[in-house]
Amino acid sequence: MHSPLEIAKSYIEIGIHKSNLPIFKMILLGFFAGMFIGFAGIGSTVAASSISVASVAKLVGAMVFPAGMAMVLVAGSELFTGNNLIILSVLAGKNSVWKMLKNWLFVYIGNFIGTTFVAVLVVYGHTPNLFQGDLAVSDSFVRGILCNILVCIAIWMSFAAKRVSGKLMTSFWPVMIFVLCGFEHCIADMYFGVAGLLTASEYGITADGLTWFNFIVKNCRMWILYGISS
Repeated sequence: MHSPLEIAKSYIEIGIHKSNLPIFKMILLGFFAGMFIGFAGIGSTVAASSISVASVAKLVGAMVFPAGMAMVLVAGSELFTGNNLIILSVLAGKNSVWKMLKNWLFVYIGNFIGTTFVAVLVVYGHTPNLFQGDLAVSDSFVRGILCNILVCIAIWMSFAAKRVSGKLMTSFWPVMIFVLCGFEHCIADMYFGVAGLLTASEYGITADGLTWFNFIVKNCRMWILYGISS
């Protein structure tokens, strides 16, 4: 384990590198970090929403939210609050105040754009209605986009690890978030539809509105949209 002194020395060099990033890259990487924190925000909200005991709900939400930080750290992005540590390189006399402030400004802007992007898709994909069981075609399209962003991030993060165990751990967080939030994965939905139909037939269960016709024909346009967005 690195000592506090070793950590400080390491971050001084990191701070210099971050401060010298091109402005466009600061904004772009800030955008990704904003997205990751936004995903963690909706995930923690969904996880806590059906728990009546306030303290337990808070604890569950707090246990989900770190997924955002995991994505920020492993996937590679710029988070304003974490970049406050750039001040270490300034205090060490190896960086300028101007460069530090420039990084903070443009990363902050990127973070705002990223979180806003996720908020818009989450709200207009009607994720807050997750437990009402309704899903319009437009909702499925938006949730498919959100799902596939997280799937791509999961794949990306898995390449940070050299061992299978590491790949499993790094890819876990984004997948957990998209399942928890009810985002739509076109391949998974194929399974659930067929499994539901076969289960209804095998066990004599009435599946309200679920028929092969509805699944294949009426949901065809949803599959197309899922395919486009996922």
